[in-house]
Amino acid sequence: MVLERAAILAQKLLSRLRRSGLRRAMLALSAAVLLPLLGAVTAFGIAPDTVTDTLERRTVIEAVALPELPPAAASAEIYWREVRIERGDTIATLLQRLQIDEAGIAQVLARSKEAKALYRLVPGRTVRAQTSAAGQLVSLRHLNGGQLLKIDREGELLLIQEGPAETEVRVHMGSGEIRSSLFAATDAAGMSDAMAVQIADVFSTDIDFHRDLRRGDRFSAVYEVHYHQGEPVRTGRLLSAEFINNGKTFQAVWFQNGEGEGGYYTLDGKNIRKAFLRSPLEFSRVSSGFSLSRFHPVLQTWRAHRGVDYAAPTGTRVKATADGIVEFVGRQGGYGNLVVLRHQTRITTWYGHLSGFAKGIQKGRRVSQGEVIGFVGATGVATGPHLHYEFRINDVHQDPLRVAMPPAPPLAPQHRAAFDEVARPQGERLALLRETPTTIAR
Repeated sequence: MVLERAAILAQKLLSRLRRSGLRRAMLALSAAVLLPLLGAVTAFGIAPDTVTDTLERRTVIEAVALPELPPAAASAEIYWREVRIERGDTIATLLQRLQIDEAGIAQVLARSKEAKALYRLVPGRTVRAQTSAAGQLVSLRHLNGGQLLKIDREGELLLIQEGPAETEVRVHMGSGEIRSSLFAATDAAGMSDAMAVQIADVFSTDIDFHRDLRRGDRFSAVYEVHYHQGEPVRTGRLLSAEFINNGKTFQAVWFQNGEGEGGYYTLDGKNIRKAFLRSPLEFSRVSSGFSLSRFHPVLQTWRAHRGVDYAAPTGTRVKATADGIVEFVGRQGGYGNLVVLRHQTRITTWYGHLSGFAKGIQKGRRVSQGEVIGFVGATGVATGPHLHYEFRINDVHQDPLRVAMPPAPPLAPQHRAAFDEVARPQGERLALLRETPTTIAR
């Protein structure tokens, strides 16, 4: 009977609370009413002999020895700041933006020969400085090309030194399409001019970049970039490349054997070098070709032109087209400043009208293919700066643009397995770039 009355009472209370909309109060009240009633059927017990008195509480204070703070903690008010050099910046404005407030420091740096990297500030580069809370210079770092300028305070003195920056190498990939020039295409692909030169060097035995380049030609490259603390310092080696010229595909991968000898090979192991480069200049144009009858612009007469003239600015680097020995270096008649190299006993190459010779070029010295031997000029009988290049076999003039060039030595069989380990992933990267949308220079 008690349970039935309790249930009837609970139902009436719940019905009234629902009508009043007080849902939360309803739940609380129902719990308060029902729980004691439910206790009639649910048992709660306490174990015999349980002590129900309040437990004794006692406060304990114990001394804890704190470790001494290291001396470095005194540098807590030392700050590192970094700013990007802007156009028109001077040493003084740069120090001001770095929040260096130290009288005379700008004059000290301006007069220091060791801090010459700060004389000509290149917009876009960064300067990092460590300063005290009072604005005193503690240290400064400035990356200038591959050189790192370091300034550190020791007492009242500033120690200034410059040296090669420590770098890490990252691998980059890029591709592009020729619209006007290789340089414009590599710029559009985010590559440096140095990478354009490397691409031209690698494929120069198969492609004459003065005459053969076509609008719509495509290239891909896998190459190294050296970084210092996240900032690119310089372009490294070209690891692999593909160039599609006039519909024909050329590929190259860099491989260095265990003896330290390196070169570029096709993906199937063929040496892409020829015994001779097609051109002794990286980029130029043929201003006068090989001819048995040409009107000479200076002598004003018809005569044979037994070489090829490459128009280029004064000072352009001239490279040896093959390994050889310097047979002549000096001034000779209408050639002006001349270098003659002998190759494989029967062949000689001649480089005339030079403005000067590369350091160390002297008779009897051995030179390597691609080594700089001189610089374009207009010495001797010349109307303007250009290189006169001759190719002779047994002292008989040949057209260097048409003569068949013998191949370079192939990959040695003992290095084939190591080469395949290098070439396989490089080939996969080039295949990936081939499927990637090409960057086009506008």
